[in-house]
Amino acid sequence: MPDSAADRDAIRHLLALYTYNGDRGHVAELAACFAEDGAIEYPGNSATGPVAIATALSSGSDTRNPALTFVRHHITNPLIVLDADTATARSYFTVHTDIGPDHSGTYSDKLVRTPGGWRFASRRVRVDWQARHSLYRPMVTR
Repeated sequence: MPDSAADRDAIRHLLALYTYNGDRGHVAELAACFAEDGAIEYPGNSATGPVAIATALSSGSDTRNPALTFVRHHITNPLIVLDADTATARSYFTVHTDIGPDHSGTYSDKLVRTPGGWRFASRRVRVDWQARHSLYRPMVTR
């Protein structure tokens, strides 16, 4: 029988790995948080598989604003529901940048246990609020 406390802790660690790597621009390490067929959906884009996710997050219109020198994602209230080798998680996030609070929203995740540990099977990023002077491209329809 799986150890639910250990699984929850491993999933919280995965949530932190994603944000720490993203904040530091380590896109390949962030993409490694996804299963081989894992998918991400965020405002204006989606991708499937770690290679495609890394490409989507590091090219085109998603190029980081050069004024953006400080990024910190803060995750709160992760609700994790375990079901053997799969799980779901829902978390709030707030992003602080050089301007202070920049945007916030919700992560909706489906997770899968892999030989390498827990990975995202899918992650949906919903932005609920964005500062008028956000250093990210517009993500919320005003």
